[in-house]
Amino acid sequence: MLKRYLLAPGPTPVPPEVLMSMSMPIIHHRSPDFIPVLESAKEGLKWLYQTDNDVLILCSTGTGGMVGAVNNFFNPSEKVIVVNGGKFGERWTRICKSYGLDVTEIEVRWGYAVRPEQVEEALRGNPDIKGVFIQASETSTGVYHDIKTVAEVVGKYDDTLMVVDAISALVAHDLKTDEWGIDVMVGGSQKGVMLPPGLAFVSVSDKAWARAEKCSMPNFYFNFRAEREKLKNNQTNFTSPVTLIIGLNEVIGILRKEGLENAFHRHARLAHATREAVRATGLNLFAKESPSNSVTAIEAPAGIDGQLIYKTLRESFGVTAAGGQGDAKGKIFRIAHLGYTGIFDVITAVSAVEMTLKKLGHDVKLGSGVAVAEELLMGDKA
Repeated sequence: MLKRYLLAPGPTPVPPEVLMSMSMPIIHHRSPDFIPVLESAKEGLKWLYQTDNDVLILCSTGTGGMVGAVNNFFNPSEKVIVVNGGKFGERWTRICKSYGLDVTEIEVRWGYAVRPEQVEEALRGNPDIKGVFIQASETSTGVYHDIKTVAEVVGKYDDTLMVVDAISALVAHDLKTDEWGIDVMVGGSQKGVMLPPGLAFVSVSDKAWARAEKCSMPNFYFNFRAEREKLKNNQTNFTSPVTLIIGLNEVIGILRKEGLENAFHRHARLAHATREAVRATGLNLFAKESPSNSVTAIEAPAGIDGQLIYKTLRESFGVTAAGGQGDAKGKIFRIAHLGYTGIFDVITAVSAVEMTLKKLGHDVKLGSGVAVAEELLMGDKA
């Protein structure tokens, strides 16, 4: 028997009490029984997003929320900026171009974070820019972009929306939606929110709602104005993913009990221990600056395919991590510390990496990284 450990950056493990809540008999999404369920979820998401605005709940993956963030607020041929520092920055570009937007990319070398002055320069050079699209945590590289400072830059431009993909950053990083002036922020269920895939969440500012009134872009399923109207009566526009929303309420309860600040601290602490343990084994981090609290991207040692490391972790030791994507495929592998994770998930991951490297013939001292992780995780400092 090979016991399995899910340490990928999505889907992530689901707490047992959440699974139990979702095993209850199904209820109808238009019945009176469901109204308090959605009302509770609606209020819980506002708390999680740190916003006074409603957070829309969509039956889709996070990418559906990204699509809606484009076709509800922008018109064809409008100019936008995309911060492209990884596979999911590329996705913003592909979505925007598929709807006919005029995209200017700020290309950021993979493993690095965008400098806010790059955004400032791009905006100064083109006053017609209608939106800036960015990832909070770029999952493919393990980099966190400075959303607070970038939002401050974008906020100087009254006709420009700040649009953030927070799918892998929500819960792992402190994202102050209203305080920082984030106009549209997309989240997903299968990462820090500790649910199975199937839900996208989108917060929308008053500034963005005003832009939605002027949007002529075709949309049907991802019609945010229709979703907003339905949400006023604690309904979704189409069939609600009832079971997932019941699970969402259970997750919100768990996070309320932990406290948002404690959740942020837990993720920072686990991420720090993972990074230091990786360094102790003699490996290098792929993120050269501003590492994410969600996932650690690790450079494969010379002569060893990163995809082989990923495969060996899974097949020999039961640890499902993640390989590299795009240009980083074969060069890196990634370990997540996101959502329903604790200190022994990190220790398991580091131990499995050490044993995998040893199995593949790499010169590594077993226990070198584990010892560092244990020392860091015994204390209370991230």
